[in-house]
Amino acid sequence: MPFYINIHSHSKAIGTEWVLQNLHSRFEDLTPYNCYSVGLHPWFIHEEAFPEQLQSLEEAATRPQVKAIGECGLDRVCNTPMPLQKKVFHAQILLARSYNKPLIIHCVRAFEETIRELDHEAHNIPVLFHGFTGSREKALQLTRRGYFLSFGKSLFQRRLHEMLTALPKEQWLLETDDASISIESLYEIAAKSLNIPEDVLSLQIQKNATSFLGFAPTTI
Repeated sequence: MPFYINIHSHSKAIGTEWVLQNLHSRFEDLTPYNCYSVGLHPWFIHEEAFPEQLQSLEEAATRPQVKAIGECGLDRVCNTPMPLQKKVFHAQILLARSYNKPLIIHCVRAFEETIRELDHEAHNIPVLFHGFTGSREKALQLTRRGYFLSFGKSLFQRRLHEMLTALPKEQWLLETDDASISIESLYEIAAKSLNIPEDVLSLQIQKNATSFLGFAPTTI
């Protein structure tokens, strides 16, 4: 039976899946036996609250159940001013470097700016672009830099099926995010797209998750 790894969700694990659960606030809700990513999402940052938000994030980052920083990044669709977004993003990259934790990226219509910031600051830490929906060319640009991609509900689009076959098999993962889909359905689609058994896909994604996170996920 495949072992299902859900690398980005805002909900707790369902059934036997392993989940990296994301929190963008209320970091005091961290529980001892789950694995988390924590970050200041560009939708929910405010100039006057940023120092307090960052302090709370730094405290959460020291907790052993926090395995990654993010999601964080840049978003040209939301109302948060871009200079503030860049300041907050920069601070979180430095935080990830300080605690040697991988970074999960939220990027909407700000690809070049995000790349520039990562090129300048994200040295020697694993980086994952979550919920990737971009072009094949952008996907290859990211994987050439050593970054990981994760795919969610967009995998139901045929063009994403074809993209999987062009990507390095070691550099992508699957996620449900906040969509009403199961991680099992994504594994099924990905395995069919690659024409491989789900068990084979599961083993590869376990290796990829271990490489990104720095430890092997397990439900035990």
